[in-house]
Amino acid sequence: MITYRSYQSGDEVQIVNLWNNSLPRDPITAKRFRNLVLLDANFDPKGLSLAFDEDKLVGVVYGLRRLLPMIGTELEEENGWITFFFVDPEYHRKGIGSELLNQVDAFFKENNRTSIFFASYAPNYILPGLDEESYPEAYEFLLNHGFQKLYSPVAMDRNLLDFKLSDEILELKKKREAEGYTISIAEDKDLYEVIQFANHVFNPDWGRAIREGLLQVLPMERVLIARHHQELVGFCLYGGYEGIPERFGPFGVDPNQQGKGLGKLLLQECLFQMKAEGLHNAWFLWTGEKSAAGHLYLKTGFHITRKFHVMKKDI
Repeated sequence: MITYRSYQSGDEVQIVNLWNNSLPRDPITAKRFRNLVLLDANFDPKGLSLAFDEDKLVGVVYGLRRLLPMIGTELEEENGWITFFFVDPEYHRKGIGSELLNQVDAFFKENNRTSIFFASYAPNYILPGLDEESYPEAYEFLLNHGFQKLYSPVAMDRNLLDFKLSDEILELKKKREAEGYTISIAEDKDLYEVIQFANHVFNPDWGRAIREGLLQVLPMERVLIARHHQELVGFCLYGGYEGIPERFGPFGVDPNQQGKGLGKLLLQECLFQMKAEGLHNAWFLWTGEKSAAGHLYLKTGFHITRKFHVMKKDI
C-alpha cells in the first residue's frame, strides 16, 4: 500500500538516492540538495510531497512559493513553482505521480496560487525546464496534467582549447577604447553599481547571483565590467552559480549600447580569462535559441547541448 506525506527531517537521504536512481542525466549530491532545497529561503516542508511503499521512498514532487522577495517587496503571490519530480522506475504507471501532483496542487490552492510553473524558479532552480529528449515520459506527464509549454530555452557549451582572441576582436577593442570604452576586472567601488544595474536593467536574480556569489565563493577577478567613460554599460562573470568555475554567466549589456559590439567584446574577454585560468570549457543553462544573445553565443563557438520546456498550468 502506497502512503503519502510531506517531508520530515531525515528524508533527504532517501530523496537524494531516489533522485539519482530516477534522473540519470541530472544526478545530485547531498550537499547540492541541502544548498538548493533545504537552505533555500523559500523552502516549506509542506510543499515537498513524498510517496512511500512501507518505509521505501518511491516518489517525490516539490512545490514552493515565494516567502522572501527577490527584490523589494514583490512576493509574486499568484505564482507557484514545481522544480523537480520523479517516481522510482519500478513504480511507474501506478498513479503515484498523479497523486503526488494532486497533493502539491492542494498545497498551492491553500496558499492562493493560481499559476504553476515548471520550472522557471529563481534563485535555486535545478534545471530551467523539462528536457523532453532526456525525460519524454515526464514531459507527457505534465501535458496530461494540464501544463502547457510556454517557451524553450537552451543550454550551450563551448570547448576553450581552440579559443583565442582574433585579430578582428583585438581591432574592435582598440576602436571602442578610442571612443572611451573600457573592460576591466571589477573592484569594490563597482559592486553596488553593478548589482543595481543587473537588478534593474535585467533580472533581480542576476543581481542576487553576483552578491551571493561574491559573499560565498566567487573571486572578484571572475567579474568583468564595461564602462563608457564613467557610466557602467555591461558586465559578465563566471563561477557565480554554485561556485562552478566553468559555468558562465550572468552576462548583459545596456540595451541603449547595442550595435557597438560590446557584448561580443565582453564575452570574448570573459572566455579569455577563463582559458587563462586553466579552464577547458564554458557552459550555461539558459538562453533563448533565437535571441540576440543566442545568436552571439553560436557565433562565438558555443553549441546547443540541451533544450528545455518552461511549462505552466492554471489552477
